[in-house]
Amino acid sequence: MNNSTDMIQKRIDAFTDRINGLKVNDLYFYNQPVEEILGGSKVTIGGKTMDMFASYSYLGLVGHPRINKAAQNAIAKYGTGTHGVRTLAGSLVIHKELEETLAHYKHTDDALTFSSGYVTNLSVISTLVARGDIVFCDKLNHASIYDGCLLSHAKFERFEHNNLVELEAQLNSAPSKSTKLVIVDAVFSMDGDLIDLPALSAICKKYHAWLMVDEAHSLGVLGKSGSGIEEHYNLPGVIDIKMGTLSKTIPSVGGYVAGNKDLINYLRHAARGYIFSAALPPAQAAAANEAIHVILDETWRVKKLSENANHFIRGLKQNGMDTMSTETAIVPVLCGEDDIAFAMTREAQHKNIFVLPVVSPAVPKGLARLRATVTAAHEIDAIDNAVNIISESAQQLGVLK
Repeated sequence: MNNSTDMIQKRIDAFTDRINGLKVNDLYFYNQPVEEILGGSKVTIGGKTMDMFASYSYLGLVGHPRINKAAQNAIAKYGTGTHGVRTLAGSLVIHKELEETLAHYKHTDDALTFSSGYVTNLSVISTLVARGDIVFCDKLNHASIYDGCLLSHAKFERFEHNNLVELEAQLNSAPSKSTKLVIVDAVFSMDGDLIDLPALSAICKKYHAWLMVDEAHSLGVLGKSGSGIEEHYNLPGVIDIKMGTLSKTIPSVGGYVAGNKDLINYLRHAARGYIFSAALPPAQAAAANEAIHVILDETWRVKKLSENANHFIRGLKQNGMDTMSTETAIVPVLCGEDDIAFAMTREAQHKNIFVLPVVSPAVPKGLARLRATVTAAHEIDAIDNAVNIISESAQQLGVLK
């Protein structure tokens, strides 16, 4: 092996140097083990209690007694794992119950669960489209959507973020007889803004394109009952393929796709990520199933989440912070350069506010940010404290002029 031309080693070395440089300057805060979760809004890390502003548990359901009990009962009944893949010996009654609950919640005929959200997007997209088809993708879609599009070998068209004029032009230029699939996030995971579903669904209908929406960050967040973006816009049934995760608002693991019975039956027998992946563990399936029932029973959580997010965004803006175009519980705090985002994270964490930086290449250079999240478990005084500490750090580091 010629080390001078070994690109694998060069890539490894470049990342190692970057990470080591951050650690030397007390700027590396990823992969910190959480020792304890306290009440849904606080965590213990390194012996310190910190206010958690980086959690995806939007409704504060981690540790909910009903969900914990459902998981414990499933272990007592089934054990900790399954016999293998769902298609052969791995399907349990609790898997079917979860999929029926998801279909009811998402107002579809049926649903199918996968081992992760990433695998869900990878599997569904690569199963539904192939060479000769065209897939249209918002440039800020999640990485798993990009990877599913690339794996499918369909023609891959990207449009500028939320630019539906550009999307319509692309659809208009596509061969009329080609199969067309448009894929978007409902809530964009880095910016916190929404897709314009009314306009998007009208365009898809006009050009006879299938519409797939990733609701990883909208389930439990949008709509009076938290069922997602269709409820938010009062547009039932306009989404053909409804994808989501079981690891954010729902405190479990896995992903799902919901749609009409023929679509789901096809995926059940053709999606490689389903056929060749082990089934969800019984406790996780039971926890996800019960979590949806809790959301429907405790709709106050959805309302409180919205109030908390609005309070956090308003406070940051009043202090001069740029929260970009967020409308949800994902609140980017724009820092600019990567080193500033790392430094702001350090200052916040030293004052017991757990936030994390998002830097290039995950976002474009010059758009590094703290990616803060708010949950229904936060109290107003904790939110105000976080606003003050983040704003003070920004002032100290020259983000605020």
